[in-house]
Amino acid sequence: MTAALIGIDIGTTSVKARLGDLTGAVLASYAAPYPTQRPGPGLAEQDPADWWHHVTAALGRFAAHPLASRVAAIGITSQVNTHVFCGADLSPLAPAITWADTRCAGAGAALQARISEPARTAALGAPIPIDASHALSRMAWMAEHHPEIWARTAHVMAPKDWIIARLTGAVGADAIASVGLCAPDHGYAATLLALVGRAAAVLPPLQDPLAIAGPLTQGAFAGRPVARGTMDAWAAMFGTGTAAESEAMNLSGTSEVLGLISATRHPVPGVITFPPWRGITLHAGPTQAGGAALDWAGRITGLGTAGAAQAATQATLHPGSPLFLPHLAGERAPFWDAALRGTFAGLTSAHGPAEIALAVMEGVTFQALTVMTALEQAGGTAAPVIRAGGGGTASDLWCQLRADAFGRPLMRMQARDAGATGALVIAGAACGLLPDLATAAGALVAPDRPFDPTPSGAALARQRHALWTDLLRATTPVSHALSA
Repeated sequence: MTAALIGIDIGTTSVKARLGDLTGAVLASYAAPYPTQRPGPGLAEQDPADWWHHVTAALGRFAAHPLASRVAAIGITSQVNTHVFCGADLSPLAPAITWADTRCAGAGAALQARISEPARTAALGAPIPIDASHALSRMAWMAEHHPEIWARTAHVMAPKDWIIARLTGAVGADAIASVGLCAPDHGYAATLLALVGRAAAVLPPLQDPLAIAGPLTQGAFAGRPVARGTMDAWAAMFGTGTAAESEAMNLSGTSEVLGLISATRHPVPGVITFPPWRGITLHAGPTQAGGAALDWAGRITGLGTAGAAQAATQATLHPGSPLFLPHLAGERAPFWDAALRGTFAGLTSAHGPAEIALAVMEGVTFQALTVMTALEQAGGTAAPVIRAGGGGTASDLWCQLRADAFGRPLMRMQARDAGATGALVIAGAACGLLPDLATAAGALVAPDRPFDPTPSGAALARQRHALWTDLLRATTPVSHALSA
């Protein structure tokens, strides 16, 4: 009988999970949303209890499947730079601070000022910034603003690690998801941790992502091994079939995450270059808004997200179309500037919801292109094809915009839940059912269709991206002044 695997992704807006076999067939799936609370400017919080509810609900649904007995292992991934401050009993002491939360920008800037860029690059192997989403920024902020919580904090954990600890009793983390905290040898960077007192004491011990964290201790799948896993960007990379040298991916979800595999390492400010792991050196860059920008457009036009995406198909891009900077909540890669703001340029009274929605999709695409350009500089190579996954790839129009902007084919993969698919790939390699990640990705991930750039579309994209860059350069001082 063919074995089965479970992959779970604790994403920014929902838990997605799939039960699949070794042929790549999806036997069952689960998807359910949860809210992000925004109680004040720059704040973005989630309740870890929501994650737990949906993870256990997914496992419960899969346990009722006729082939549940074939499940050999479980893989879990999650959003990264979202932090749970919890006590020794794993009870959260405050809402989780998500990656989109910018309240700790000042704390991060103060920490970064205490260590030179050469020293930071030497400690981490790349010039990774200490920004608002960095774990140390969150710790320093918590110590200053809520010392009573900081004093009771026993663990600062990523969502996947908190869930794994509750499922297995094993407290741990992995070096890849512990971005900005680990040295090239995959251990914690003592120089960085020394910036915040008690940081070393509250960070979990590190394991390899393909290590077994422990067996599930409860429910119908009790005894099944749970892989330690890693961050959603890496899981989604495997979930888009990206696992070999000179391959690249564009994960389109709440934010856009770009990745390029290249053994060449040219440190580029703003690019996260991970230490080599199992023959893979990943240069990556997450943005702040992808699908989130389209959600916003859907709200302000009254069309909803799906309606905005449909309306965009009724508009046509031309040299005079409006431009949009998608920095509605600051920006991460490659700028790492929480003060950037969203901007429209070129609007006229003739423009309506369709033109606004199309401008938003194009603006997100141009930010992704800006990141990919930086990744290619860091990796010293350009991938011939971009593999794409995530909910934002459901739009044919958006995929074509990306192909034209990138100036090369974009291969859309079948799985929209690239993170859950990647977690399933990791589970298969971790438990030994599949010999390595490349084999697992090849067996479990299938392409959907390619989108080839058109000569006219690529030429227009080059022209408009140059104007978009000029707009960003011109408005950045204004954004900084408005956010002061």
